[in-house]
Amino acid sequence: MAEGFLRAYGGDRFTVESAGTKATELHPLAVRVMREAGLDIGMQRSKSVDDVGEDWDVVVTVCDANCPIPPRSGMKLRWHFPDPALAGGTEDERLAAFRVVRDGIQKRVRSLAARLG
Repeated sequence: MAEGFLRAYGGDRFTVESAGTKATELHPLAVRVMREAGLDIGMQRSKSVDDVGEDWDVVVTVCDANCPIPPRSGMKLRWHFPDPALAGGTEDERLAAFRVVRDGIQKRVRSLAARLG
């Protein structure tokens, strides 16, 4: 979700990659709630941190625990969000968890993009 928002807000100003501890697949509820926000992230792909390399100017981790950080990077920001993929309950409750995280990430990314110019 963060990658999708930064691509939308930053345009060509930034090189944007997102990665996790291991590559899996995009969660369909993430794709769905981002579509609700007007962004299609369906073309993004899951990558591991090993796939995106090092020497980033800014690295933002968006997780609650086990946040991988490339060893050679500039500014490091840690944004704590629960993993909505771990939310239980009905589909509506799970969608609500994804929306809460989406909205929090959107606010932070908008602010970061403005800060970085």
